[in-house]
Amino acid sequence: MATVNRPGTADGHACGIDTAMEVIGGRWKVLILWALHEYPSRRFGELRRLLPGITEKVLASHLREMEADGVVRRVSYDEVPPRVEYSLTEDGARLNDALEPLAAWGRDRSTGPRLGEEPS
Repeated sequence: MATVNRPGTADGHACGIDTAMEVIGGRWKVLILWALHEYPSRRFGELRRLLPGITEKVLASHLREMEADGVVRRVSYDEVPPRVEYSLTEDGARLNDALEPLAAWGRDRSTGPRLGEEPS
């Protein structure tokens, strides 16, 4: 996935968050990271069942992009019928760990008081 270079930056990224967002941008990528963390070494169909609402086309596209970005490993077994499994790379596991505080924030937000509400 290419980022349009911004003025004043050699690689087109303004900061580390910008770089990370390029890798996890999109509706489904963080959920794919979660699924592969919770259920390591999954086949395509298993991943699709873990992510209700994702289309085959989007899942295939995101897995290819994440493999190219070095966060997902694709292992193809020479069997009949063919078998392919996906798992997190070390970088993917580190990225998932980095997202954990964001997940905790989201969990707290979904159960805590809303803006303008008094805490109970």
